Amino acid sequence: MTQKNGTERAFRNEYWNNHEPGIYVDVVSGEPSSPLSTKFDSGSGLASFTRPLEKAYVNERTDASLGMVRSEVRSKHGDSHLGHVFDDGPKPPASATASTRPRSASSPASRLEAEGYGEYRKLFEKASSGK
Repeated sequence: MTQKNGTERAFRNEYWNNHEPGIYVDVVSGEPSSPLSTKFDSGSGLASFTRPLEKAYVNERTDASLGMVRSEVRSKHGDSHLGHVFDDGPKPPASATASTRPRSASSPASRLEAEGYGEYRKLFEKASSGK
């Protein structure tokens, strides 16, 4: 689906209501895309994020399909469609102005080391210790 610019069904996809600490990764390349700590409820039924985990792993480009012009976010190496940037509708937390609704897999915080994403474990250790 990610290579054909597909969009998952709202409220029926695996990750739209996932709140377990962890990161989302591109299903093709495994590139980290978004931490769950930047996820918010956009009301769209799709996972929505305020920013990528690592800007170096994503590319933004203009998408003029479907009779509108918008910014599409794709993984840098896997060229997977991760979503679009939206600045309308429900607003994300105060510090962000737009969101991405990614198409990816989840790597829970408890498995980051085992799945090769140990460098991101510190994001969740700080959150759980209250620092």
